[in-house]
Amino acid sequence: MTFKSLAFSALLALLATTPLVGAADTIQPRDGWVVVETDKGFEQLITDIKSATKAEGLGVVTQAGPTGAAARRGITIPGNRVIGVFNNDFAVRILATSTAAMIEAPIRFYVTESPDGHATLSYKTPNHVFAPYLDEGGSELVKLAEELTQRFEAIARQSSR
Repeated sequence: MTFKSLAFSALLALLATTPLVGAADTIQPRDGWVVVETDKGFEQLITDIKSATKAEGLGVVTQAGPTGAAARRGITIPGNRVIGVFNNDFAVRILATSTAAMIEAPIRFYVTESPDGHATLSYKTPNHVFAPYLDEGGSELVKLAEELTQRFEAIARQSSR
């Protein structure tokens, strides 16, 4: 074995046994997204989103994030959680306009933790999410998307202050 291959093998072994620290970029504004930086901690923002969601007549129907599973593997990454929000009334009403549009449900909030411990709330507006289905869903889907957009704005406003 040559020195180079030995050194490379040693480096690979070191990397394989060293806990990794993940550092992600912050969410940047983009078309159809709302990005709200807060002074809240990650867990507090999640709690407040859940409360505000309930106050707006919607429910948290899904949650997923890699942070806990990564920690169990020895990898440290900032807090990261996707929270799916919807309710059955909107599901039934959207299905009446476009079966295909239901692939977008639930609509999601995205909570990310910055290196300084503050959390950012991001989401695609329901108007943006349902835009590809408006030809099929017509004016009723436009109204539903707008109604959901207003509720998402209210949830973001309530939870981020």
